Amino acid sequence: MFCYQCQEAAKGTGCTIQGVCGKKPEVAHLQDLMIYTLKGISIVNIKAKEAGLSFRKANRILMDGLFMTITNANFDKDKFIEKIKEALVVREEIKSALINKGISLEGLHDAASWNAETNAAIEAKADGVNVGVLATENEDVRSLRELITYGIKGMAAYAEHAYNLGYENTEVFNFIEKALAATLDDSLDADKLIALTLETGKYGVDVMALLDKANTESYGNPEITEVNIGVRNNPAILVSGHDLKDLEELLEQTKGTGVDVYTHGEMLPAHYYPAFKKYDNFVGNYGNAWWKQNEEFEKFNGVILFTTNCITPPKESYSDRVYTTGASGYPGFKHIPDRINQQPKDFSELIEHAKKLSSPTEIETGKIIGGFAHEQVFALADKVIEAVKSGAIKKFFVMAGCDGRMKSRDYYAEFAQKLPKDTVILTAGCAKYKYNKLDLGDIGGIPRVLDAGQCNDSYSLALIALKLKEIFKLNDINELPIAYNIAWYEQKAVIVLLALLHLGVKNIHLGPTLPAFLSPNVAKVLVENFGIGGITNVDDDLKMFLG
Repeated sequence: MFCYQCQEAAKGTGCTIQGVCGKKPEVAHLQDLMIYTLKGISIVNIKAKEAGLSFRKANRILMDGLFMTITNANFDKDKFIEKIKEALVVREEIKSALINKGISLEGLHDAASWNAETNAAIEAKADGVNVGVLATENEDVRSLRELITYGIKGMAAYAEHAYNLGYENTEVFNFIEKALAATLDDSLDADKLIALTLETGKYGVDVMALLDKANTESYGNPEITEVNIGVRNNPAILVSGHDLKDLEELLEQTKGTGVDVYTHGEMLPAHYYPAFKKYDNFVGNYGNAWWKQNEEFEKFNGVILFTTNCITPPKESYSDRVYTTGASGYPGFKHIPDRINQQPKDFSELIEHAKKLSSPTEIETGKIIGGFAHEQVFALADKVIEAVKSGAIKKFFVMAGCDGRMKSRDYYAEFAQKLPKDTVILTAGCAKYKYNKLDLGDIGGIPRVLDAGQCNDSYSLALIALKLKEIFKLNDINELPIAYNIAWYEQKAVIVLLALLHLGVKNIHLGPTLPAFLSPNVAKVLVENFGIGGITNVDDDLKMFLG
């Protein structure tokens, strides 16, 4: 196998024996084939659209297939074989329609023409050398193709969350197909792929705007909220991942059952939405970022539901209490099927299971505050502007992104603690777990950590920056007193980065390491054109950021 899509790529170059995430080689190969097959669908569906044909089901298979391959989303070999078979059926339907239209399919790329009727044949194809990352021999072209692909994966994840709430953007799907097909086009040189990379950022902004609209129109604008981190003495279900529609349906089905619902990891921001506050059994947040789940799930005692990625290989002590749904999956975990005809998912098995289990063991007490998405910050604009003008706030630090298990990530906790008291942290994603429980105080009533929400809510941070640019009548967003020190882990962070680059943001620092998939030449382009940089140590980096 060869995989270097996440920050934990072995030795900073790539996983070749087994994924650091726990992914087995056979699953890695099937993920490669999943992407390869989706590229084939993209090639033929572009032809179909040019011929006036419409295959809406292609959008769904693209979202599902891409999302399943995100780091820590799905480790289930059988699920990938099933999804690849489904993709092949969709692809052949499109091809048949094209043939019926009299359109020649001569000379199609192998990704659009290969087929298999058995599981063994699919696995054999997945092992082929022309399917994986290293099939592209030119290092710079490979780097750009993968950068685009990983951005597309993040885009698909956000598109699927919006889709689940009834929102979609046809142009986003058209671009996903265009970009996937382009990664097989050997006529595109590095310059053209760089242009496509930046265009990926444009559609990254569009899809995050779409999801923001879907979330806020469905559940209201996030508001300042104190979230309980203690427990009650009731049986409970812990919801992890990112999907708010799944949470809504679970909350509806647990009403009056005596079963409490807690959030974990990236689901914490669900508490900030007004619509979820009506549920008396929506208790609080349990635990920390995704990588601590092995010890925290054991202590939770109840049922755990993964709505999306963030899974780590489980301990036997709790593996029989874990369920998955959507794009997530793991061998041995029970999977809740997708919605049929817009009917809610059936979570009754989880609820009955939870009733038989003990209440959670308390691992901490107190409250954490969040809900500082764009509309809430806009409501505080006068207060924030006055603090900036008076010098009470000297600088904002965007510390969004992902948390992870590497010891080097303690850097972000130390960085937050050592920041001057006249600075404010803007955050989104699970990176906040490095410092959101620290007592960092406030500035004139404004908390020094402003949590906008999930990783996709980095869009809120961009809107806040653009609003400040407007208020201060600046010509360039980079003239604002904002520094970017972002932690990354997986592919949703990649689309956030590309979106920020599209918006013109420069001098973003990424850590704890730069992506392994950036070749030296591609990294050089990002450094020279956008000021992308890494991190060193807290004291030296503070001097650099603060001048």
